[in-house]
Amino acid sequence: MKNLIRLIDTLNESLGRWISWLALAMVLVMGLIVVLRYAFQVGSIALQESVMYLNALIFTFGAAYTLKQQGHVRVDVFYNRLSPRARGLIDLLGTGIFLSLTAGFIIWASWDYVAVSWRIREGSAESSGLPYVYLLKASLLVLPLLLIIQGIAEAMKSLQQILGTAATNDASNSPGAE
Repeated sequence: MKNLIRLIDTLNESLGRWISWLALAMVLVMGLIVVLRYAFQVGSIALQESVMYLNALIFTFGAAYTLKQQGHVRVDVFYNRLSPRARGLIDLLGTGIFLSLTAGFIIWASWDYVAVSWRIREGSAESSGLPYVYLLKASLLVLPLLLIIQGIAEAMKSLQQILGTAATNDASNSPGAE
């Protein structure tokens, strides 16, 4: 179980760190758009759309990393006062019920939308836009899949916390660790 947790955590940690560089790329592209527009009176729909693509990739590929880092919204007023076992139980139930249902709903609601886009190889509505809208829409399926994978690791950490089997050096990685 620990090896699987470590593998999933390493995957999402690496992916999250790599994707974080897209934020810099997005800022640089936005700067380029502004310079081209106001200094040279040149506009580029493809560059403008690339900012949207970068933003979408940061969000969809970064959500599982954020989950791993315990960065999602939580009501800590009561949670921090609970015992580690109670926190583990809340985290396990939250992952099992809310995360899995939400991720499942996103997959269910997005599947046809993404499939049609892939079938027609959807591109930008603008003639000079990016021709890869279908790839962008595919990220709607990547988001819940990565969340489910990280959710499995978080559920296993919670189970270890409930059972009291989490190793001392893994305590900092467990849900709710300060």
